[in-house]
Amino acid sequence: MSEQPLFKVTIDNITIEVPAGTTILNAARKIGGEIAPPAMCYYSKLEGSGGKCRTCLVEVSKGSEKDPRPMPKLVASCRTTVMDGMEVKNITSEKVVDARNGIVEFLLLNHPLDCPVCDQAGECHLQDLSYNHGKAGTRYEFQRRTFKKHDLGEHIQLHMTRCILCYRCVFTADQLTQKREHGVLDRGDHAEIATFIEKNLDNEFIGNVIDVCPVGALTDKTFRFKNRVWFLKPMNAHRNCPTCSGKVTLWNRGDEVYRVTARKDQWGEVEEWICNTCRFDTKNASEWVIEGPREIDRHSVISQGHYAGNIGTNKPTETFAAVNDGRQPQLLMDIHSVSDVNKPGNTLNKLNGPAHSNNFNNNHD
Repeated sequence: MSEQPLFKVTIDNITIEVPAGTTILNAARKIGGEIAPPAMCYYSKLEGSGGKCRTCLVEVSKGSEKDPRPMPKLVASCRTTVMDGMEVKNITSEKVVDARNGIVEFLLLNHPLDCPVCDQAGECHLQDLSYNHGKAGTRYEFQRRTFKKHDLGEHIQLHMTRCILCYRCVFTADQLTQKREHGVLDRGDHAEIATFIEKNLDNEFIGNVIDVCPVGALTDKTFRFKNRVWFLKPMNAHRNCPTCSGKVTLWNRGDEVYRVTARKDQWGEVEEWICNTCRFDTKNASEWVIEGPREIDRHSVISQGHYAGNIGTNKPTETFAAVNDGRQPQLLMDIHSVSDVNKPGNTLNKLNGPAHSNNFNNNHD
């Protein structure tokens, strides 16, 4: 069997050899850094993904050695394969930068300005994209389209108002689960993600649609409004799970596990799919084997202050008395007995959904 031939492709003046059939986007990812175009809809593990968001457009200034003519229009790098001798411009092309700015403006036409309250804030691909390529204002003068929030089962809530129709969740449910009960309904500006006749998404692996969503359209109801991701410490952990690999990222604050997600690579893509039991029902740190801190590759705010190595993994061995001349700590006040508001038995990370008034005592009317 003959080996697959290697093609030389030059992207932003950097030459690399890749196997024939490699897309421009994946070739750029092998170089890494800013050379790799952003992608909001392409997902390497999902067949059929890509070609919808248009954020990965690049300029092909030279088609190949055999046909050096440039391509007349910008092309989607996630769907265009390389040719031997091809030359591509990404960040070095004014056309690409201008087009990407326009695409970001288009994606934000109907997107709500609710980053301060959105659970995806701090790890949102659209947020990062808008910071890099967006504009301070908008020229859109018409009313934005809005949708009601929908519960897609026990653990997932849909904010269709935030959706950019990347189709990732549809492909995930179609290819990962036994049956798909949601998809894109209607056409044009009326298109929306919805379930078929108000069905619930209850497949054992359906929670992965939350991880693949690049915006805050699909959210984890067990984590909503409980904490900000930049206050949490991501930790690699695993457990013996009969359904999936059991390899996850725990998002801790102290000893509390606030949420569980699949591990993601530097492009924000899931490394291994995890089941709903690991994601939603295993929130005790004692049920996991903690491996160490998770290195966040993306340039998001969640990478700030998270250190690899021994820092953050080993608790201090010194007692309070050892560092305070033998004095023991004094309990100044029991806030529960004084205020009589908070219920001492309530642990925030174990509440089934956001905290409500009924989680507190109501005897101060």
